[in-house]
Amino acid sequence: MADEKKKETKEAAAPKAPKKEGGKKNKGGSALFEVAGANDPVANRVSRLRKQYDEKVVPALMKKLDVKNPMEVPRLERIVVNAVTKDAVANPKVLDNLTAELAMITGQKPVPTRAKKAIAAFKLRKGIPLGAMVTLRRKKMYEFMDRLCNVALPRVRDFRGVSPKSFDGRGNYTLGLKEQVIFPEINFDKVDKARGLNITFVTTAKDNESARLLLAELGMPFRK
Repeated sequence: MADEKKKETKEAAAPKAPKKEGGKKNKGGSALFEVAGANDPVANRVSRLRKQYDEKVVPALMKKLDVKNPMEVPRLERIVVNAVTKDAVANPKVLDNLTAELAMITGQKPVPTRAKKAIAAFKLRKGIPLGAMVTLRRKKMYEFMDRLCNVALPRVRDFRGVSPKSFDGRGNYTLGLKEQVIFPEINFDKVDKARGLNITFVTTAKDNESARLLLAELGMPFRK
């Protein structure tokens, strides 16, 4: 009897464990919500190219474009990576490999692109999937451009720079690639067929020259 009273006294005197922070708990004890990447230094780091834009590109463009307000300096808004294959008309399973390769190259899940109209001569029906597309913004956009300019493009055979003429007059630039294998993420041994890509750089520039200066400052190797 004395032992039981002594045990109860110890339990009452024992300090309670502090409640853990970080979100509500469900019955299984796991957090129902957490702050994504709150303690992850990799997830929170600023991409190298974005840092270069803030510290070097903006001051350089302010001088070249003769503007006094940093907010007037053009910036990269998004990058659209698009791939289409005619083989998908006869064999829709071809799109599985194309989609997987786009996901590896960009680090983001692609969305399918479909035929806008029917063409009887090519046995093409309206609405059937023909390719895939990825739209990159913010951190992923800068990291993709960094890898493209410094790793992928230099791997092109006899590379002498990209064309400086592929602007649309509204500050956007489209780059065409003949093969996806220039990206190091692609395993050459597992490639079933060489596929081309179209990469469009959408900027806030109002004319071609401002867009060209922006992309050049970000590392785009234009042909001289």
